[in-house]
Amino acid sequence: MQVILLERVGSLGGIGDEVTVKDGYARNFLLPQHKALRVTEANRKRFEGMRAEIVARNEAARAAAATAAEKIDGLSIVLLRQAGESGQLYGSVSARDVADAAAAAGHTVPRAAVVLDKPIKTLGLHVVRVNLHPEVSSTVTLNVARSPDEAERQAKGENVINAAQEEDRAIAEAQAQEIAAGTLANEGVA
Repeated sequence: MQVILLERVGSLGGIGDEVTVKDGYARNFLLPQHKALRVTEANRKRFEGMRAEIVARNEAARAAAATAAEKIDGLSIVLLRQAGESGQLYGSVSARDVADAAAAAGHTVPRAAVVLDKPIKTLGLHVVRVNLHPEVSSTVTLNVARSPDEAERQAKGENVINAAQEEDRAIAEAQAQEIAAGTLANEGVA
């Protein structure tokens, strides 16, 4: 289906571009969201009449998004989740979790603006992109931890999973040495 874009849409194009998209994408997303018009002579004339207004509206939205992006760019959000000993979460972190955590920190981030390239299913620091406008994006760092103390250690750069495994290994070695020392002492008594 041929459509005229009313705003910049991903990799399709910018305002006023006439592009060919799949019918379902146009009918189910672009047209209902008022991001495009079908290509007809009447719609071309209508678009040319509204072009200045659409461009001005886009500039205002882009400026507002740029201001909001400056506020959240580099923001670090701590999310506390339950996880196993290996650092695997019992669930996953979703876009809604990120948006809710940003709102709790005093920032307005729409859930649809949060871009998770892959599901977050492990503890640690994760960089997430937030697209507040098709032309404006910023990054947020998620610190996924089991406790506030663990989150603080991760923020300092410590890998808490490896540290816990090293600690467990050291305890096991100490216990093995104690057992070996006890066994040797018992053999000397007999």
